[in-house]
Amino acid sequence: MDNSKKNDHHIVQDATDSLSLSDVNSSIEAPKNGSFWRKLWAFSGPGALVAVGYMDPGNWVTSVAGGAQYRYTLLSIVLISSLIAMVLQYMAGKLGIVKQEDLAQATRDRTNKVGGIILWLMTEAALIATDIAEVIGGAIALHLLFGWSMIASVLTTAFDVLLLLLLMKFGFRKIEAIVMTLIITILVIFAYLVILSKPELVSMFGGYLPQLQTLSGNVPVGGGSSQLTLTLGIIGATVMPHNLYLHSSISQTRKVDRTDKSAIKEAVRFMTWDSNIQLSLAFVINSLLLILGAALFFGHANEVGTFGTMYDALGNKTIAGAVASPVLSTLFAVALLASGQNSTITGTLTGEIVMEGFLHLRIPMWLRRVVTRGLALIPVVAFTLIYGGAEDKLDVLMVQSQVFLAIALPFTMAPLIYFTSSKKIMGEEFVNPKWLIVVGWIAFAVLTILNIMSIYQQLTGS
Repeated sequence: MDNSKKNDHHIVQDATDSLSLSDVNSSIEAPKNGSFWRKLWAFSGPGALVAVGYMDPGNWVTSVAGGAQYRYTLLSIVLISSLIAMVLQYMAGKLGIVKQEDLAQATRDRTNKVGGIILWLMTEAALIATDIAEVIGGAIALHLLFGWSMIASVLTTAFDVLLLLLLMKFGFRKIEAIVMTLIITILVIFAYLVILSKPELVSMFGGYLPQLQTLSGNVPVGGGSSQLTLTLGIIGATVMPHNLYLHSSISQTRKVDRTDKSAIKEAVRFMTWDSNIQLSLAFVINSLLLILGAALFFGHANEVGTFGTMYDALGNKTIAGAVASPVLSTLFAVALLASGQNSTITGTLTGEIVMEGFLHLRIPMWLRRVVTRGLALIPVVAFTLIYGGAEDKLDVLMVQSQVFLAIALPFTMAPLIYFTSSKKIMGEEFVNPKWLIVVGWIAFAVLTILNIMSIYQQLTGS
């Protein structure tokens, strides 16, 4: 009897020789002829799923607080972080298209079994940490919108597994479209809020110029976080480990003629366009968050430290000024909910990618989602019950969960830069140029040092 048919009856299946996300791999036709715009449209989509990781609920508090405390100064950090993200996501997407293997598969095939299991466990911890931020963000959004108790809101987030299972029935292109729609929703809401807030344009654009004071460790008079702390928060939350695994897989969803090097080159080119366009949108959204904090909440930093206080502040004229209204508060909560749902979709796909890649095992998507979300719910439910649904305690949990992301990041970035910089692996035509290799390793060193500093600050409270 055929082994593949035999495996169909088992919950856990062998995925040793399967393509990454085999159900959708090469499932979308890419036109061989046509205009630039027609081809770009065909390749557009994976970048949107990647961009979601750069605007998840975990980024919001840091960005708004950065603006509320230091006005526009930290916009330069948002810009630098976005440029680093573009470089790394280009490498991840290129690896998938050229080698037709995702980062997890590439890493596992070049390490021993024990090393593969250790890296898998580390990545799983990072995925659970990411999911904790999504649970908290989604739960708080439900609490703010519908007035449900915090514990009821937290438990409701467990059912979003049904949403993804339903979406997968309609095909991968539909998932991309829904994610793009949610991103545009978030963008429109924050653009509207910023326009109403009437920021100072000269100061705002001046904020994109790098300044040494962003590395100052001095705590401002009256309390709050130092610029260094917020810089670490913004950069540390920018390059999420799971995004690199995700992009290396979903870049393979377009059907490409593997025998034609020019077709592969074209696929890499349009993947880069798609990725950079979508990451530019993420950059704009993160900028808008910080600008909103600067324009509406400057001088009230201690009053907008949580999602709930931001929601209240948008309706409070003494804080947000004449533009304050319940409508603004509601729009903020809707954007938060959209952000959480977007991150849920990409987190589940990444979970499947890393399990198949590192362990060569495949389990049904519903079971994968139940396990990941279940593990994320345990600490969130415990905190909610112990502290009576106090949002500030949940925010502390969300911040602490980012430690796992920081720990996993170097172990994700280093193999990616190494693989795509190797002529032996990528070939003469697709290896990174020397300038990009230098930029990649500098970014690796800077992000690793900053994340170590961030972990030290969180552990010591300094």
